Amino acid sequence: MTGAARPARRPAGSPLPWYREVTPARWKAFFAAWIGYVLDGFDFVLITLVLTEISAEFDLSTLQGASLVSGAFITRWLGGAVLGALGDRFGRKASMVASILLYSLGTFACGFAWDYTSLFVARLLIGMGMAGEYSASATYVLESWPSRVRGRASGFLISGFSVGSVLAAECYKWVVPALGWRWMFYIGLAPILIALWVRRALPEADEWTATVAERETKPNPFRPLFATPVRATVNTVLTVVATLALFGVFTPVGAGAIPVLAVLATLALCGLAVQLGGRRGWLLYLSLIVTVFVAFLYTWPIQALLPTYLKTELHYAPGEVTNVLFFAGFGTMAGCWLAGFVGDWIGAQKAYAVTLLASLVFVFPVFAARDSLLLLGVLLFVLQALSFGISGLLPRYIGGHFPTETRAASLGFTYNVGALGGAVAPVLGASLAEGRSLGSALALLTFAGTVLVVLLVGFDVPARLNRLLVPDAPRDHLAAAESAVGSGAEPGTEPGAEGTGPGGRVRHQA
Repeated sequence: MTGAARPARRPAGSPLPWYREVTPARWKAFFAAWIGYVLDGFDFVLITLVLTEISAEFDLSTLQGASLVSGAFITRWLGGAVLGALGDRFGRKASMVASILLYSLGTFACGFAWDYTSLFVARLLIGMGMAGEYSASATYVLESWPSRVRGRASGFLISGFSVGSVLAAECYKWVVPALGWRWMFYIGLAPILIALWVRRALPEADEWTATVAERETKPNPFRPLFATPVRATVNTVLTVVATLALFGVFTPVGAGAIPVLAVLATLALCGLAVQLGGRRGWLLYLSLIVTVFVAFLYTWPIQALLPTYLKTELHYAPGEVTNVLFFAGFGTMAGCWLAGFVGDWIGAQKAYAVTLLASLVFVFPVFAARDSLLLLGVLLFVLQALSFGISGLLPRYIGGHFPTETRAASLGFTYNVGALGGAVAPVLGASLAEGRSLGSALALLTFAGTVLVVLLVGFDVPARLNRLLVPDAPRDHLAAAESAVGSGAEPGTEPGAEGTGPGGRVRHQA
């Protein structure tokens, strides 16, 4: 063997590169979920691209047009909770497939809308489906990847939404001038076949299988809401009240009663959150909802009304709008990737605070750049990478607060109730624009919301409040697999995961 080159051996105990820790089966699982997020992004942003065309055809006011963007958020909280509970009880795969079918059906129905009301109803279906997609796909990937790279799993996954938005912008440039706005919704149905094909042979998420699948009794996250006939009746009423009140808030139906309806919706949703969280978890639920709500207030003014701003205030042609949206979309995508690496390096909490603080430098310059498309595009790229891109860590950040057996429903409910901030944002932006330019209104909302999120996440407010009720609460359920390996447990399981409540207490089972 003299003179023969021997392959270099990795020193014992040396960790594998992160991408080799992710097995081919886990990459396949990621790709299936990522495709779902691409379709989610494609389907959801269509309404923002064709909002001016729809408003012209149906003779809608600015507030009516903005409410079509908000419509998908009204049912998100319900879709996130129901489809998340489906994922906790029957597996992440079933919930993913049900979600994509629901929002694809809603998108296709948008193409057949004959007036404002019919289009609004279709948007409600989209909201329910995309809420379930967020919780099911996020928990599926996070529970399939090794714990030390779950920040990357989260960031890479959310980047699919940006890819979908870029694809939608490209289709807008070619489809709408030639075929009209309805065809944007018709073609939004086609990619569903790809997603269903990819997902049909997927394995179930590792941690859900290890923690839940073998149980004789499956989790029922809604059990607290229906423990007695009286509770069941009261909570059914709360659900109806919340839905109808939100419908009134975000449509002309509630004109003149918006403050009262908003209070009713808030009280009903808080009542449900407190019961779902229980004595030890209710404060965690409420604080996470507030955090996500504010996060949407800083991201969605630009996300929802940027095309309208470009077309109405800067008078850009459809091709120029597409070019600017390319910069914004790719900036968000790059930011999601960056967020994944930084989150695994310094933690999701610190990554949020650092990148959002850096983004504040670029908020007002974005809306001051009016004469140079290239300058505007570059500034938007950086702003979106540092601000909207960090939201790629939201599934990792929220999911770490909950144990495996209730993670999908808890993440789905807290995130999607908080996502009502995305419904408020475009309406608030449009309302502020009635007294000033749309650009200045968007800049103010983005800046103020960013500062609030820096304070909430940077000071770890949800976890600190939770520890007031549960001093021994685990700091991060999704990182618990690391200690499981050290204790001799199987990788991918959580120590004491069986019977762990939302507050972190372990309920030992007979």
